[in-house]
Amino acid sequence: MLVNDAIKGDSCPALTSPLRLPCGVVLGNRVAKAAMTEGLANRSNGATDAHVRLYERWARGGAGLMITGNVQVDRRYLERAGNIVIEANISSEERGALRRMAAISTQWGGELWMQLSHAGRQTPKTVNRQPVAPSSVAMKIPGKNFGVPRALSPWEIDDIRQRFVHAAVVARECGFTGVQVHSAHGYLLSEFLSPRANQRTDEWGGCLENRARLLRAIVADMRKALGADFPISVKLNTSDFQRGGFSLEESLRVVGWLEAHGVDLLEISGGTYEQPKMLGLSGMLEPEVEAAQKAGPAREGYFMAHVAALQRAARLPLMVTGGFRTRTGMLQALSEGVGVIGLARPLCTEPELCAELLAGRLEQLPCWENSLQLGRGLLSRKSPLSMVKLINGFGLIGWYYEQLLRLGRGEEPDTDLSVWSAFWKWQRGERKAARALQAP
Repeated sequence: MLVNDAIKGDSCPALTSPLRLPCGVVLGNRVAKAAMTEGLANRSNGATDAHVRLYERWARGGAGLMITGNVQVDRRYLERAGNIVIEANISSEERGALRRMAAISTQWGGELWMQLSHAGRQTPKTVNRQPVAPSSVAMKIPGKNFGVPRALSPWEIDDIRQRFVHAAVVARECGFTGVQVHSAHGYLLSEFLSPRANQRTDEWGGCLENRARLLRAIVADMRKALGADFPISVKLNTSDFQRGGFSLEESLRVVGWLEAHGVDLLEISGGTYEQPKMLGLSGMLEPEVEAAQKAGPAREGYFMAHVAALQRAARLPLMVTGGFRTRTGMLQALSEGVGVIGLARPLCTEPELCAELLAGRLEQLPCWENSLQLGRGLLSRKSPLSMVKLINGFGLIGWYYEQLLRLGRGEEPDTDLSVWSAFWKWQRGERKAARALQAP
């Protein structure tokens, strides 16, 4: 069957089709606002009015699901200084702010799930000069933004498990309608899965069963604490795209275990800060991995090449995020068995576009990656192409962060903003927020 025929046929769900999850919860449609780190928390790492304004804009678009960005379970190890944090001593004021955020986000009928994470060795030096990780393995990345991590003790690993479960319970109590466990992109749970980052010889390292032990324990404990009818999602790398890292074959085995533990939705992704495939930076992968990716069938989503293998491994509903820029591409993904289409960057400049997309009035989504470039003329001719791509990639991150900050302030996005200006605004803002965390 041709793709276009599949899109038109009854076998392909429409973007407006509901999706029933294993726990019984029904998503109103197949479009999700994927997790994006907001950086809007106050100096106590609590939710703010800026979160309320931002999520109200997104909720108006009518996506069936919204997933928050990087809510951390340990204030000492953040992905960035502006993360929301939930710890055992969370105050009544912080709970109230989370309730306001949840209430404004669900009043249009969509689901709001809290993404829970621990940054591990990807904690910036501005937050903590010595992060923690499964093993003391430093990141191989240009610059000096990350310190050499300290290996976690068995007691600390058990404490992290309890922190994830506690945060999930708080999320439910505050009105969030589900949770997502972040085990991708090189953060702590992803580090435990990776043989490159996890070189332990105890029960938490070595074979895949041991490396996946923490993730499996967290999900199992969450299910016990939250009940059978509360959605639990996991964000998982299909691969780290690194030699000796977490592989697709290992990912398929982990997916089978997650299904057995009662996970309701699996969001697939890939890459780490060392190999940022999730940013769509072709040319930055190791050569043989890049060649394998190019050899696969052409699809709009970054990780669509792995969908068929994942479907054979488990019957979990799949969510794919990254690279979708046309309605046709989304419908093609649904025709291939994807359950939910995740959108992220397009919602930074057009926060309510899901309404137009679901109504069938929008075919092409905004794509600023090709028109916004940083690095031309800034590097010598001898500079490697990968370095130019890295500068462009992180410059774009700053540009999109600035759009979210504007939405949080109640302003409209500024698409005329230069990437260079946005990049330095981001850097200054991160340093200022980090200093505020350390202030007495």
